[in-house]
Amino acid sequence: MALFKKRTVGKPGEWYYCLEHKKVEEGPDCPGKDRFGPYPSRVEAQNAMDTARERNLEWENDPRWHDSAARGKDDD
Repeated sequence: MALFKKRTVGKPGEWYYCLEHKKVEEGPDCPGKDRFGPYPSRVEAQNAMDTARERNLEWENDPRWHDSAARGKDDD
């Protein structure tokens, strides 16, 4: 007897963006390694790649993520 049952049907209202198929899904149809989510709405899932792109840009430009050694500066 299995301890954990694999969920094959998603909950209504859970939206995911599948990275492999490049489509929005209601419920987790694809493996977790291939999807972003859950999102509260279909629209937010459709914008998943834009949201990820914006967040990556914010992190790349955030000075808290770059120490002086990584930039080649010496603050001493």
